Amino acid sequence: MSFFTLFTILFMQIFTTGAKVPAVIVFGDSSVDAGNNNHIQTILKSNFRPYGRDFFGGKATGRFSNGRVPTDFISESFGLRPYVPAYLDPAYNISDFASGVCFASAGTGYDNATSDVLSVIPLWKEVEYYKQYQKKLRDHLGDKKANAIISQAVYLTSMGTNDFLENYYTLTNRRSQYTITQYQDFLLTIAESFVKKLYALGARKLSLGGLPPMGCLPLERTTSFMIGNGGTCNGDYNKVAMAFNGKLSGLVKRLNAELLGSKIVFSNPYPMFQQIVRKPSSFGFEAAAVACCSTGLFEMGYMCDQYNPFTCSDASKYVFWDSFHPTEKTNRIISQHLFKTVLSKLL
Repeated sequence: MSFFTLFTILFMQIFTTGAKVPAVIVFGDSSVDAGNNNHIQTILKSNFRPYGRDFFGGKATGRFSNGRVPTDFISESFGLRPYVPAYLDPAYNISDFASGVCFASAGTGYDNATSDVLSVIPLWKEVEYYKQYQKKLRDHLGDKKANAIISQAVYLTSMGTNDFLENYYTLTNRRSQYTITQYQDFLLTIAESFVKKLYALGARKLSLGGLPPMGCLPLERTTSFMIGNGGTCNGDYNKVAMAFNGKLSGLVKRLNAELLGSKIVFSNPYPMFQQIVRKPSSFGFEAAAVACCSTGLFEMGYMCDQYNPFTCSDASKYVFWDSFHPTEKTNRIISQHLFKTVLSKLL
């Protein structure tokens, strides 16, 4: 393909959609799952109210929030749709996925053992779905246009929290094999292999997402309270998150140097998230220690349902929607910050 032909294809794609990039392609866990878990055998689902009550049409799509998740806002910031559809959702087809698709699965992580905990889609399977998607895209648009979308799309990844909180610190197997530093390095090796696989499949613009201050999730604060620490953030977990983020940042620098023609960025939500948790009132929030849904102490998924009388009436006053996931408002603030400071570099 000549440079002129490729340029023409990309120009027409962007001109006809009004978008700054042709597509957003998402991998990860519940922080970005758009509803893939609805279509697999797992108890980790959120396709019921009050989840989604502030989403378009008040629909519970399977997103673990009262509304949109970060990748929805990022898609909108790139000039694409204000949401990214789930690959396994039968309501959408390849024509819908041509400008954005989500392969993420709530409960997954870099480590295959993490996805086994709640029988969700492992990362390697997300990549297999992506290969399947590529074939469908080429059949639908032809090789030239499909390849142009694949190479110019922005790839967003967000995972890792489950590897620590649902796997390493909860179960004994990985703790018996690795120290916490060794486990971080183990995950980093998987992250590197994952990025290189996407690169080999044609991806060139990629954001590797970091961990939030996971010791400040309401579930961890509740645990802290129960063991007599006054319901404060778990400082050890936060230190692990910061250390792992440092390793991811270093990986991004190395991969940019190694992978010719790549543009990889590290999207670190930790600093902004920590600011919000420490001074919620500065961002218009009233509560950061407890979540909106149910008692806000430990519930998520099926324990957070529409029949619970304790769920708050206005989620915008809360940093967290359930004990593990942010509200739409928090997602918007962090996503817009990351787009402005980091992700816009992928344009």
